[in-house]
This record gives sequence, structure tokens and C-alpha cells, in this order.
Amino acid sequence: MNYKKLGNSDIKVSTICLGTMTWGEQNTKEEGFEQMDYALDQGVNFWDTAEIYSIPPKKETFGDTEVIIGKWFEKTKKRDKVILASKVCGPMREYVRGGGNQFGTKNITEALEGSLKRLRTDYIDLYQLHWPERNTNFFGKLGYEHDDSNEWTKFEDILLDLKKFIDQGKIRYVGLSNETPWGLSKFLELSKSKDLPRMISVQNPYNLLNRTYEVGLAEISVREKAGLLAYSPLACGFLSGKYRNNQLPKGSRIERDGEFWTRYNKPNSNKAIDAYYEIAKKNNLNLPQMCLKFLEIQPFVTSVIIGATTMDQLKTNIESVNIKLTNKVIEEINEIQKIYPNPCP
Repeated sequence: MNYKKLGNSDIKVSTICLGTMTWGEQNTKEEGFEQMDYALDQGVNFWDTAEIYSIPPKKETFGDTEVIIGKWFEKTKKRDKVILASKVCGPMREYVRGGGNQFGTKNITEALEGSLKRLRTDYIDLYQLHWPERNTNFFGKLGYEHDDSNEWTKFEDILLDLKKFIDQGKIRYVGLSNETPWGLSKFLELSKSKDLPRMISVQNPYNLLNRTYEVGLAEISVREKAGLLAYSPLACGFLSGKYRNNQLPKGSRIERDGEFWTRYNKPNSNKAIDAYYEIAKKNNLNLPQMCLKFLEIQPFVTSVIIGATTMDQLKTNIESVNIKLTNKVIEEINEIQKIYPNPCP
């Protein structure tokens, strides 16, 4: 396994992060336990979850993934072996603390206490804001429309609450998710000027169908040591190749919840996927491993968050750290990006 420092902290995290959002929906507790056992044995010491998991989000399954992880911690007594990340969700439906904004003192406190209880732990290593409260673009939205009437919790107030949690020993570090260059830079500015906790990571989508992070955010990540935790690295499974030629494997994410997972089903996505498939085939590479390795070696990436529903998928994804991409392969990948630039932003 390979490791990188998490932001400007002294923590070293595996460059493969175990994603967990399928546990409680596509995966059972027992399957989640098997994944955690195997991942830790392979040196994957970094796990990511969220209060809203499992996904797709439902009132009935809210927090279920954290419960599964908590039961594993209780059974194995290996909490100290894991760098654990979780998230407080952004504006939400009524079933989450009455709905609406979630970063005010009352809601964010209840969110953290709920996660700690479900996870059966006294602390979370990295606590992240899942998505912004303010009106901005994330989850693939284009066409920014500014709205000054939109109400959202002041960044300084959020950081003051996070500082309180850090002082209490309930969280160690803080990070962002689905954030923009303006949001990250504003949080960093306040941290410096007000001596408040510093955002040390950004969890945003990044894959060969969506390389928009490279514009703007990549520079901040490198200069400010606030690296990317790349989620959806295989574009919801599309870059595994399993949906090529109109295939729809039974039990797959798209077969189960196709109406929810529409982001990567775009006009040019299949053309780009076929092109990447041909590069992998020509160079005797496994397609998902090639896609994951390309992300891992980027200087602004701290860790790549994989998600697997089968043990074969998990083993393939983790093994990606051991492959090599030649300069020729990297050049070929970049040529496809020129032909089909970010088909799924």
C-alpha cells in the first residue's frame, strides 16, 4: 500500500480509501465486515462514511452504514487501526433534524453526537461538511445563478463550532466535500486570520469522465496542502467497463437505482469509456485499475475513495496501487480527454 500525509497533519493515510456508502443498501452487515477485514489486512487504514449513508438516501436507512462500522469496531477492537472520516450532511429533507440547513450549532452538534453513537467511538479523525448550505454548484450542476437571498451559516460560526469539537476531543481534523474554489479559499482565509481550525481536505468527484477538479481546485490543494479525496473514481462503475455495449448487470447500482445515478449516463460518456477501454486493452492493463492509478498519482490527490459491492471488485481496486502507468499510457489518456473533455462534469 502507498501512503500520503493528510493535509498538513502528521497523519499518513492510505492512497486507497475504503468507501462505505453501499453498506446497508447494496451490501449486508456481514459483507461490510468482510470488506473491512480485508481492506485493513491490505494496509487500507483510511475509511470514509457519512451520517446520510447508505445511498440512495432514505429515511429508513439514514445512519445504517455508520451502525455497521460501529458494530465492527465493537467486535474487533480495532478502532485505533483506522483513520475514520465521516460527514454532516448539508441542507436536507425533514427527516434529518427537521430539514433545511444543518451547519448551525444545534444541528451540527446533534449530527456529530449521532455519528459518534452509531460509530461506537469517542472521536472521528476527519469530520467533513458533506455539501454547502449556500446556493452554489455541486453534484454536476452547471449554469451558476447567484442568489443573495439564500441564507446559510457563516463560515466563521461553523469553524468556531468545529473548534469546540476539536477542543473536546470529539474530532481531530476537519474537511470539506462537494466544495468550490471560492468556498475552500474562504475557509482557509478565515482559518488563518481568526486562528480557527483549518480545512485539510476536499472530497469531490474526480475520474476520467470528470476532471474538472484540475481547474482551480487542484492548484489550491497543492499550494495549501488541502488534498483531494477523490470520490466516484470509477464514475459509479461506468469506468469499470461493466456497462459497455448497453449491458446492465443484475444487482448493479444502475440496474437497481438508475433514476438516481444519472450523472455519468451522458451522450459522450460511452464513447470516452470505449476509448479508455481500448487503451487498457492495448497496454495489457485492467481498465478500472488504470483509471484508479491515474488518479492516485496526481500531486493534488491525497486518497482515492473506492466503493465495491463484491470482494472481487474490492481486491481489484486495492491492487491498483501496485500497477505502473507509463508516460505513453498517460499521454494516451490525456489525448482522449482532449477529444471528449469532461463528458460528465
